Amino acid sequence: MDSAELVERLREASVPEAFYEIAGVHDVPIQLDAYYFLRREADAWIVGLRQRSQDSVMRRFVTEAEACTYLYDMLTHLPAPSSEAAEPLEKLLSNAEEIQRQAWEDFDQSRGAADDS
Repeated sequence: MDSAELVERLREASVPEAFYEIAGVHDVPIQLDAYYFLRREADAWIVGLRQRSQDSVMRRFVTEAEACTYLYDMLTHLPAPSSEAAEPLEKLLSNAEEIQRQAWEDFDQSRGAADDS
C-alpha cells in the first residue's frame, strides 16, 4: 500500500479526515488539537502524532508500505467517537466555507475600525 491508497482505504473505512495528514497526498481539512501524520524524511517513513503544534514520532519505517499499514491499522482500530462528538465536527466541516468567509469579514471590519482610530 502507498500513501494514495492509504487515503482511499481510510475514506472507505470512514475514518474522519481530520484525524490524519499524509504529506503530499492529504492535508487535514481543519486542524484539530491532535492528529496523526505520515511523512517521508531523509532515510525513513515517519508515523507520528501532532499535538498542540508539537510533533511526536511514534515509529520509523524503512518502507512506505510498512508505514501505511501501521497507520491504517492504528486509525481503523480507534474507538468510535460518540455521536455527540461527531455531530459538531461534521457541522463544522460542512460549514467551512461560511466560517472562513465570516472570519475574513470580521478581520476586515476590525482592520477598518483600527484605521478609524
